[in-house]
Amino acid sequence: MIVKTDNIIKEKTYNFARRIVRLYRFLIENREYILSKQILRSGTSIGANVEEAIAAQSKKDFIAKMYIALKEARETNYWLRILNDEDFVKTSRIENLKNESIEIIKVITSIIKSTQKQKNN
Repeated sequence: MIVKTDNIIKEKTYNFARRIVRLYRFLIENREYILSKQILRSGTSIGANVEEAIAAQSKKDFIAKMYIALKEARETNYWLRILNDEDFVKTSRIENLKNESIEIIKVITSIIKSTQKQKNN
């Protein structure tokens, strides 16, 4: 199931997860334990589900895993917005992560749509 776009999203989500881990550490140092765990879980899950999708046994399985990655990306964006709006982290740091999460959402959505078209043809 590996295609060139998948390799791009694989790298994007891996690098995004690393930045989320750094954000988690920052939040823990500042004694924010609840939201930090939420964003760590959802933010690192995106790439894990992309990896599972790449190893999918069928297009149906691939699409299902990519949908999970999409949901996790949207959830991560939600937590980033909360952290920003409640001033847990500097806006500049969060803005970059929010923009990156939006880009990931767009790429995953595009992958799902193009795979569904291929599946239907």
